Amino acid sequence: MTDVISAKAKRNAIFLVLVASLGYFVDIYDLLLFSIVRTKSLHDIGVADADNRLQGVFVLNTQMFGLLLGGILWGIIGDKLGRIKVLFGSILLYSIANFANGMVHDLNTYAIVRFIAGIGLAGELGAGITLVSETLSKERRGYGTTIIAVIGLFGAVAANIVASYGWRNAYFVGGGLGILLLLLRLGTFESGMFKNIVKKEVSKGNILMLFNNRKRFLKYLYCILIGAPLWYVVGVLIFQSPEIGKALGSKEVLSAGTGTQYTYIGISIGGVFAGVLAQLTKSRKLTMTIFLLLSLISVMFYLSADGITSEQFIWLCSFMGFAVGYWATFVTIAAEQFGTNIRSTVTTTVPNFVRGALIPISAVFNMFVLHYGMIHSGYIMMFILTAIALFSLSQLKESFSKDLDYVEDEKNFAS
Repeated sequence: MTDVISAKAKRNAIFLVLVASLGYFVDIYDLLLFSIVRTKSLHDIGVADADNRLQGVFVLNTQMFGLLLGGILWGIIGDKLGRIKVLFGSILLYSIANFANGMVHDLNTYAIVRFIAGIGLAGELGAGITLVSETLSKERRGYGTTIIAVIGLFGAVAANIVASYGWRNAYFVGGGLGILLLLLRLGTFESGMFKNIVKKEVSKGNILMLFNNRKRFLKYLYCILIGAPLWYVVGVLIFQSPEIGKALGSKEVLSAGTGTQYTYIGISIGGVFAGVLAQLTKSRKLTMTIFLLLSLISVMFYLSADGITSEQFIWLCSFMGFAVGYWATFVTIAAEQFGTNIRSTVTTTVPNFVRGALIPISAVFNMFVLHYGMIHSGYIMMFILTAIALFSLSQLKESFSKDLDYVEDEKNFAS
């Protein structure tokens, strides 16, 4: 009887990882689709080519602002009502937004719909990582979250391929994929750790708990800051690659869509290496340190590539992607730092606050560009963000073998 129960639990865990992985696949597909179709879609709705970059940043920032608000919303729902509720609600919202995006004809409507899509997209990764982290054993949860990242990040590759058949069609396909995933999720089950605290008299999903204790707040802030370099690479250096290529003296116009595709292929491969390295060394902090330093080196190669060609761009994007392939490791660290009663809130808000940090990062980068030009500004921002990330990482405790079955006290700090 025990063997039967064990076999069923194993099948359930495998199914959960698979569904979470496919969910992240659709999430990444939609999250990066605008970056891929930015130039063509804005041109088609009447944005002048000279305004394409700045208006593109505007639309992208509205999406990221949606992610910020959505991260808070879905995180709280995940801790109060359950992780499964988030998986269903978030994907339904961004699937509808995808269909709407395929029908926009002006800039403001485009931005509003991307804002709504951002709110929906915010719940996917955090809920999936939380569920897997709480379901798999502490020895295996790193493998589970790595699989989610690897499969999920190929959504960027799919988005670039589908976008070649028209940007409106790409949005429609994204909406259809979301609905199919929604049906598949009917077989998923709730986290056992969450079920154990449902009837307990503990504060659940109280985001104020992250701010009413200095040590807890700093730990939360450090979890956010260690991921900032990744979205700078993706959201600035790759997103603005046509303009960066021009500044480097390229004779060809670099494609942000191609850059995004190969960056995420690199991230997927890097995710495997990061996950395996963390398992072998039993240290997520050491793994993060290595990859943060490697990402700095990769960006230096990119920004020093005078006269860059399309072929060199592909290799450099793959290298940069590999170097920032610590996304799953970074989110897992966040999940392991906090108790069950606010874990969903943390794991959902942290990656979305990192994504949302692209708003001030872009603003500071654009300010630097006015004074130092694109290339020197690229160096300055990467050095600053890497230094902040390394310091923040040094302030966090190693969490590889940490038992996650505990709760945070509403006022006192839980270790």
